[in-house]
Amino acid sequence: MSTLKLQTNYLKSYIQQDELLLLNESVKSIHDDMHNKSSIGNEFLGWLDYPLENHESPIEEMLEIAKEVRNNAKVFVVIGIGGSYLGSKAIQDALSPYFPVDDTFPEVIYAGQNLSGRYLNQLLQFLQYKDVYINVISKSGTTTEPAIAFRILRKYMEEKYGEKANERIIVTTDSEKGALRELANEKGYRSFIIEETIGGRYSVFTPAGLLPLAVQGYDIQALMSGAKKAAIDLQANDIFTNQAYRYAATRQLLLSKGYEVEVLASFEPALKNLHEWWKQLFGESEGKGHDGIFPAAVSFSTDLHSIGQYIQDGKRFLFETLLHFHEVEEDCEVPYDSQNKDQLNYLSDKTLNTINDIATQGTAMAHVEGGVPVISIEVERLDEYHLGYLMFFFMKACAMSAYLQGVNPFDQPGVEAYKSKMFELLGKNIKIVK
Repeated sequence: MSTLKLQTNYLKSYIQQDELLLLNESVKSIHDDMHNKSSIGNEFLGWLDYPLENHESPIEEMLEIAKEVRNNAKVFVVIGIGGSYLGSKAIQDALSPYFPVDDTFPEVIYAGQNLSGRYLNQLLQFLQYKDVYINVISKSGTTTEPAIAFRILRKYMEEKYGEKANERIIVTTDSEKGALRELANEKGYRSFIIEETIGGRYSVFTPAGLLPLAVQGYDIQALMSGAKKAAIDLQANDIFTNQAYRYAATRQLLLSKGYEVEVLASFEPALKNLHEWWKQLFGESEGKGHDGIFPAAVSFSTDLHSIGQYIQDGKRFLFETLLHFHEVEEDCEVPYDSQNKDQLNYLSDKTLNTINDIATQGTAMAHVEGGVPVISIEVERLDEYHLGYLMFFFMKACAMSAYLQGVNPFDQPGVEAYKSKMFELLGKNIKIVK
């Protein structure tokens, strides 16, 4: 099969060809504005051509630092929130063994993504007898959750390593401005750049996403190659040759028909944090003006025995996007049993991945019969290259979908609302830096 295939065969009773044709002119116009950098939010379109550019030098530097970390630490703490950690966490979890058997690579742990004192206190206890490096990711350096975590962990590092702490703290931030840039310059921290034109949820292919993956030994060059291939494949300006745009248009047509919730589903438990990355990407990009599709996610077949009941038989306001990887590196066969008391011998010539493939098809058929519009995204293989392709596909689709909805894909005004109230309650009477 091709790298990625979008299937809309199950939507024939929901979306007609002429409806897509009507949207196609809008798609073409939006595409031209995006690529000419003249659309709303154009100052944050740096991600669009990023995989096509030469990043050999920073990638080599990341690989060198990753090697240093592996030689000198057992734990690599990544401090960030939202897009500053979700991308790398998604890829790490998708490709990591479920049950690690060795400690060849440092353990990557995330902090600054919550305000739990219990979490951070237990993290400090966990680090007590381990050698540590820290990577703090923030454009401004003043985002509350990661800034608090970094203040606490920086104090820990300085008490543990003294002046050597500066060699073990790596910063990923703006090239020129912000509190974190100032601190990095003052302390001499090594640093990587987040381009000013790339927002957090579109930053997985920048050092924000790549450095933690390099530390754990994942092939970041293959990841970038996959993203580059997607950037090339998805340059067409119409719905019928650009799969990302067809996905975007399909979502918006379903929204117009009252399907306000999209459920992303997959049959591999390791994809749970890929779901979380997807939810942030679409939720923060589209949830504006009291409008937009609500992004939800389920993990099958586990959730077929819980929330699956609602999907099959509940109120008809949701549609489903089934994400399936055809080739997974490892597999397990169902053995033959001469007694066959569990009546499973009919499966004894099959592997679990084969059964998973069939379960995906069966689930789609059952949900369609139950009145759920189903989109299918099929990816050839679960590895760095194909994850890079898939994530760029989602990014391009998300931007187009938001523009079709009539909102800026790259701001997040609603996020500032909770900050304003929290700061007011905490007695911080200064203007919020966005």
